Amino acid sequence: MKHWMAVLFAALCVAAGSASAQEWPTRPVKLIVPYPAGGGVDVMARALAQRLQDKWQQPITIDNRPGANTLIGTEAVARSTDNHTLLFTTDATFTINPHLYSKLPYDADKDFAPVTQLVAFSQMLVANASLPANNLKELLAMAKAKPGSLSYASYGPGSQPQLATEMLKQKAGVFIVHIPYRGIPQAVTAVVSGEVPLTWSGIVSARPHMASKRIKPLAYGGKTRAAAYPDVPTMTELGFPEVDANVWVGVFAPASFAPALVNRMHRDILAVISEPDFRSKEIEGKSYDFVGLGPDEFRRHIRSESASRRTTIKASGAVIE
Repeated sequence: MKHWMAVLFAALCVAAGSASAQEWPTRPVKLIVPYPAGGGVDVMARALAQRLQDKWQQPITIDNRPGANTLIGTEAVARSTDNHTLLFTTDATFTINPHLYSKLPYDADKDFAPVTQLVAFSQMLVANASLPANNLKELLAMAKAKPGSLSYASYGPGSQPQLATEMLKQKAGVFIVHIPYRGIPQAVTAVVSGEVPLTWSGIVSARPHMASKRIKPLAYGGKTRAAAYPDVPTMTELGFPEVDANVWVGVFAPASFAPALVNRMHRDILAVISEPDFRSKEIEGKSYDFVGLGPDEFRRHIRSESASRRTTIKASGAVIE
């Protein structure tokens, strides 16, 4: 009798969780983006939120909380208790920060439930148009001739541009000065204005400035050349396969969210990003790769990539106390 009562209780719990998942959201949803407004991550978050509002029948507000390499916004989601706050972030939050910081204000594995990995993309090493170097070989020759005379912009210590450049510096045996900014838009603007000669950027942020000839591409961080810029060689082709300039974007919920709700959110988000017009405009049109991983696959991918990044970060020597 006790066995059947336990089975019945478990079944009722599952049914209640499923019902709750179907009824959610019951109030406006907050999507925290730990990056400044105007960058590629923010733009995609707003495009997704606009479509999800119709599906969820509730307003979705974008809350930009940049700073500390995504720690500020991520901690806010980890501590939220309203059951209506989500995180829209990049791989740095879960595969870089745990190995970069001696202590985090959140547990990357225990405090969050991965919902879906939307897209992936690679960054491009770009330079101000006035820089004498027109390719990576010429850039490294300049850096070797005058150590410390060149600098590069990133969107903070431990960000993807910093790790990629530090690895390049180590492998090429050069010294280039690091200049951190608050976000990708600010770093790209610094290069466009000539304040700093170099940075790494996703194609969506760099494209208008490359079109106007204010910045130029030197190398691409992907394993294969970008379809939009087939003449730009990859770092692997140029002899630096260790330089990791690959990024993904995903949605996360606090760990308190029921699995049934997490799965439902994944299905809803996947339906939106799979829409032909959304996929054409917001994904393929911006040189992103469509992914759409579900919760379980996404968690496995994060753990695998985190182990790989641990090795890269250790080799780069980057640490933040």
